[in-house]
Amino acid sequence: MRRTLVGVLLSFFLLASLAAQSLFAQSAPTEQIQVGPPPQRRAEPPNPQASAADLEKRGDEYRASKYYLDSLDYYLAALSKKPDNSLLLNKLGIAELQLQRFKEARKYFERSVKADHGYADAWNNLGVVFYEEKRYGKAIKQYEKAIELRSDFASYFSNLGAAYFSEKKFDKAVSAYSQAFQLDPDVFERTSHAGVSAQLPSPEDRAHYDYVMAKLYAKGGQTDRSLQYLRRAMEEGYKGISDVYKDGEFNELRKDPRFAALMSAKVLAIPD
Repeated sequence: MRRTLVGVLLSFFLLASLAAQSLFAQSAPTEQIQVGPPPQRRAEPPNPQASAADLEKRGDEYRASKYYLDSLDYYLAALSKKPDNSLLLNKLGIAELQLQRFKEARKYFERSVKADHGYADAWNNLGVVFYEEKRYGKAIKQYEKAIELRSDFASYFSNLGAAYFSEKKFDKAVSAYSQAFQLDPDVFERTSHAGVSAQLPSPEDRAHYDYVMAKLYAKGGQTDRSLQYLRRAMEEGYKGISDVYKDGEFNELRKDPRFAALMSAKVLAIPD
């Protein structure tokens, strides 16, 4: 893999959910989940007299604080009072996902969609598990089911693009990314709230991905981000970088003096 130190810093999101695009696990339309390292228990055991709503709220608070084992305890206590509740099952799956316990997470998401076959977030999250397990075909099916139910979530399309990219189905990946971008131009930059770690199969694919992102941002008129991704593609040693002079998406970008400066700089890709 080849990249400069600057490229490494700029490419942090690239290594989170398909190298810059993320895989988004969700428990609510406005909430996107980031998987982190396993924590420790810090809270007192759940009060058996507490209501299901209070237990769920405490579970949410502990999960937000990254006390994932504690959140599991409280969600399970809430579930005992509201059996087969699809939202609670989805939250349990997310907590397991954040602990990187994918088998357990998958079971909860499967129970969630069984309890509510129309719960798009749970289908999406089930796709995230399959993606993490490198079962990309199955991941694609779950993402497509989520999109069938809710076609207005940029994160679902971003996840779908990730799976297609991993299968080297680049045309389909670009189509999914384009839809995600149309729904939310910032979807690929949400590093603080989203992302299940994922890796592209090769340095060449990472470079290709950067170039695709540069095209999307150029087409959307976001010059700064397009230039940023072009630099990444060059640092990664993208072999098709000369296409920047003929791809229509870059028509306006080529008029920017910074574009000429970047291309004339001949950014070198060097080994780690």
